[in-house]
Amino acid sequence: MKKSVNTERNNLFLISLLVLVVGCEVLIRILEIPGYILPAPTKVIKALYSQKEVLFSHSLVTLFEALTGFILSIILALIIGGIVYPFEKVKKMLYPYLLISQTIPLIAIAPVILIWFGFGILPKIIIVMLICTFPMLLSFLGGLEEVDREILDLFQVMGADKKYIFFKVILPSSLPSFFSGVKISATYSIMGAVIGEWLGAKSGLGIYMTRAISSFKTDYLFAAIIVVVILSLLIFKGIECVEKAAMPWKQLKK
Repeated sequence: MKKSVNTERNNLFLISLLVLVVGCEVLIRILEIPGYILPAPTKVIKALYSQKEVLFSHSLVTLFEALTGFILSIILALIIGGIVYPFEKVKKMLYPYLLISQTIPLIAIAPVILIWFGFGILPKIIIVMLICTFPMLLSFLGGLEEVDREILDLFQVMGADKKYIFFKVILPSSLPSFFSGVKISATYSIMGAVIGEWLGAKSGLGIYMTRAISSFKTDYLFAAIIVVVILSLLIFKGIECVEKAAMPWKQLKK
């Protein structure tokens, strides 16, 4: 039943995408919109093919920066969440700082990070971490707080120590919330790396985009955007697979 629902959803998406692409193609040709303003989908597809090797090499750099920053964000969120959780006052003290950190415009703070750490890969990884850590940490802390108190009391009555309760009860119970934050962050990771590359880099999809814009190669720009979307979706689907492996009981419930 679920498989048929997914198939129907995928078919509807593909049909709507096809209609959208054909509609754009027809509209751009009828209105005779110049390619440097809005390229037709066929022109973007041609750019994807002609630039496939260049895009591939830039994609590898962006993917490495995004995945490294993303994985470090997961580790950081787990460590901070695990440390802060038992201390309610520390959590209350830390929360405003985390919230404020997300209100600072990234495009404003990114140049400062580049000045501090240079134009190598490190500042891009830091920017990805700044974007990805907060949603995961917030979801993780939320999941830790939602653990059923009656179950905790039951384990305490049975004589289980704090370490056992945390790893066998609290942590598994918080995983659904944690993975919700991880999936949100997964879609941001590539975008974070691209923003870092925009401001200064030797290679990567971000610098490829800036070069395409400066030379009015709008079709190349849209081709790079398509690659960014594909990479983001691949990371998202990868996280879904990890989620299924980490929480097999969730699949059994379905």
